[in-house]
Order: sequence, then structure tokens, then C-alpha cells
Amino acid sequence: MDAVSLEAALQGRAADILNQCVACGACAEACPMPAPGGIGAVEPAALTAGVLTLLRGGMDEAAARWASICSGSGHCIPVCRHGVNPRLMLALARLSRQGGLTPSARRKAGFDRFGAMTKGVRVLSRLQLPPETLARFRPDDEEPDSTAPEVVFYTGCNVMKTPHIVLLALDILEAMGVGYRVIGGPSACCGVLQFGAGDVSTSGRVASRTIDRLASAAPRALSWCPTCQIQLTEIVAPAAGLDLAMTPFVRFLAERLDDLRPLLRHRVEKRVGLHEHPGNAGVPEAAQAILRAIPGLDFVDLRQPPIGYMCNKLSPLPAFKQDVHRQQLEDAAMAGVDTLAGIYHACHRELCAHERDWPFAVVNFLELVGESMGLHRPDLFKRMKVMQDVDTILQDAAPMLERNALDLEETRDVILRDLLGEQPLPLGRDAPP
Repeated sequence: MDAVSLEAALQGRAADILNQCVACGACAEACPMPAPGGIGAVEPAALTAGVLTLLRGGMDEAAARWASICSGSGHCIPVCRHGVNPRLMLALARLSRQGGLTPSARRKAGFDRFGAMTKGVRVLSRLQLPPETLARFRPDDEEPDSTAPEVVFYTGCNVMKTPHIVLLALDILEAMGVGYRVIGGPSACCGVLQFGAGDVSTSGRVASRTIDRLASAAPRALSWCPTCQIQLTEIVAPAAGLDLAMTPFVRFLAERLDDLRPLLRHRVEKRVGLHEHPGNAGVPEAAQAILRAIPGLDFVDLRQPPIGYMCNKLSPLPAFKQDVHRQQLEDAAMAGVDTLAGIYHACHRELCAHERDWPFAVVNFLELVGESMGLHRPDLFKRMKVMQDVDTILQDAAPMLERNALDLEETRDVILRDLLGEQPLPLGRDAPP
């Protein structure tokens, strides 16, 4: 499917929504974002009607605000009784607001976002891993195996900034005897950056190519990133008429819990709270089930507000995001946990350095699974981030800098922007916002 037809297909989806939606307001009423976004006083039905106005090419300030702060929690989807996916409706409303930009301006914005992401992924992954380990993520460059794998593990792009998470996922698959192939990185992007910039043409080409690669690699794809899962399975594939069998990796592990459980041989004597997000249905419950299966682990439900599908989806409301993070850390401390375990990579990047100042470790939950299985991958991203000094980080990572032939000044810039610069809540328990 070409990009022009994707654009036309999305216009068709918008037309379908305009025909189906009755502006009852159930989706807005279920959404957690209007109040923190300052539009809580607007009637839910009026918000929904305003989104329909946006889709028709008009303007409604409150609806535009709602669309811009959508965190993708997905609470809106099951409450709609009229066959509409409100999360998609808001994504299309955001897209409609890009109409004032020229196509070249949208292409440039998408290109710039993609270039910045690519540079960050390339530099940070190479600061942590030697070339022979990095090659593990590029098996699609090798001759294909005569035996088709059971699954293809789709990394997406940004998780490669925290590569220990991916390595643990692959170690776990191997220990379970699941045959897999890896596809991911910027060369297999989901197209969300271009889509967000309004460059549907490029987004369609990129995403359709990735879907074709995933579908031809194995009967089933496992996603890591919730952004990729939603972009490919909720926006692109249905609009493009493409078939993509993709399941979040965390849910796959929970489906195979009976196979995983005998491998959890070592007790993990830790009191653990889970940093979780809704949005990808079933993922928080799956992560909880996996943690509860680990012998010795004392799971504590921190009962945090179910907002967003990753922490970075709260970025349009920075003060609110800081409050959410601060409350999460305080709740974990009050619950007496010694470990706060997150699910996703973006959350880990933003929260991990806080373990310096709080009485618990901040880890990805796969680290706990790995510990029980006797698997270990060091979290070098957190090691660097806790240092909080670019020169110290460069000195510590000097061997990888040399082995991967990284440019010193480019690496310095990426550390400042993508590692130290990504700290929504300042470090220090008493630090001001």
C-alpha cells in the first residue's frame, strides 16, 4: 500500500467516525486528562462534539486542547457503544490540526524528529555495548534460517537506548525454547514520528514496509514498545488493510507462564512495587502475574492512577507529569518497597536515576525475572545517568567510545540531550519543580 492511499484511508476512517459518533461524551467522561489539562469544566458531550468539529476542518479550542494532551490510556475505547475508537479519533483530530502547515514543512519536521531519535539510539546503544553484542540485534542482515522462527521480536527504536531490557527479553525467549528473529531499530520504524509531524506520506511508506517485514519474518510478532503496538495495529494496519498478528511481549510471557514458571528457580527476596500504565490492554495485569510467580517476591500494589501508556505521553503537561512521578516515588517509599519495577523503556529512562535519592532500587521488571532465572544484564544506562556529569560518563564509557568509533562531540551532545537532559522530575527528594 502506498502512502497516498494511507492518507486517503485515514480520511475514510475520519468520515466513518463522523457518521458513527453521536457525541454522547462517554469517551471524554472516561478520560483522565481533561482535569489536569485545564478543561475539566467543559461538558464531556461538548468536548466530543468539538472533536467532530475538528475532523470537519473547523476549530474548537477545548477539543484541540484535549486532542493535544491525549495520553493514550485507552479508557475511552470500551465505553463507546457506537463502534468508534476514540483514541484513534483524537489521533486523527491532532492530524487535522497539521493541515495549516505545508507538506514540505511537515516532511522537514518528521525528518528532524526521526534524525534526532536515530542519533540518540545509535550513540547511546554503542556507549553500552560492543559491536559483537550489537550484532545480535541485526540477524536480518544474515542469511535466513531454513527453519522459520515461532515469533519475530520487534524492538521498535527507542528501547535500544536501554539495551539491557532487550537482551533480557531475548535471553528469556531462548531459555523458554522459543525460536525468534529480531527486527527493529530506525530501519524498521513504526512511522509514529512522521505521523505526529503530519507527514502521513512518509509515515505510511515506513510503517507499511515494516509491517511487511514483520509479517514475512514469522507467523506472530511480539512488540516491546506500546507506541509501536498502537501505531501499527490500531492506526496503520487497519487503514491499510494489512494483516499483522502482533502481541505485546509482556502479554506473551504471561500467556506462557506455565512454561516460564519452572525456569524461575531462584528466590528473589524483595518487596516490589510496579510502575505501570494502561493503554495496551492486559499488559499491567500480565506484568503483575509474572512478578507474583517469582518465588520469594513480595508484590505490593501501589494503586497508582491509570494514566497514559508510557510516561512520555504525559510530556504535554510537564507540571502534571512531575506531580505524577513525585507521587509515585512517595507512594513507593510509604509502602516500604525496596524495588520499584517499571515495564517500559521510556519510563525507565525518566525514573531510574531517582534511586540515588530514594530508599529503593528502580529497575525494569525483566531484571527481576532474569534474577530468578539466573540471567543478568547490567543496566549501564542507569549507571551513566546516576553519574550526572557528562565528563565522568565519557571517561567511564571510554572503552566503548573507542571500540564503536564514536565521535566525541556528537556523543557529548547526545548525553546532554538524551540522557542527562531527559529528567522530568529533578533529582533530589526536596528538589523544587
